[in-house]
Amino acid sequence: MSVRNLSRIQPPRLSWEKIKNKILSSRYSLSLVFLSRKRMAELNRKYRKKSGPTNILAFPLEKFSGEIFIDLSVAGKEAKERGVSFRKYVLYLFVHALLHLKGLRHHTKRARAHMEQLEQKWLNILP
Repeated sequence: MSVRNLSRIQPPRLSWEKIKNKILSSRYSLSLVFLSRKRMAELNRKYRKKSGPTNILAFPLEKFSGEIFIDLSVAGKEAKERGVSFRKYVLYLFVHALLHLKGLRHHTKRARAHMEQLEQKWLNILP
């Protein structure tokens, strides 16, 4: 697993690889990149056809590999709005992205409820 910080904000200290291994497996090759707001907006426009930055993007590449991009400035703003710590919110975003890479979606009410249940399960047992 590779972790790169291309933003000016320091990411929280988390056991990124251990968390990835618990949710996806140790066989899964993951690239985690923390981006600036500008670069995230570029990716969001290119791949999702949406303007502006987003908090997270997850791209499966092959069966056992993928990439996750997190905009720490958006995450920080959203953490404040939700009244949770920056660390806890970035952990939530990471878990959310890992579940997407595992194949989960939230396109229906039922799928969203299932994904939220799994997110909560992982957040309760992770550090």
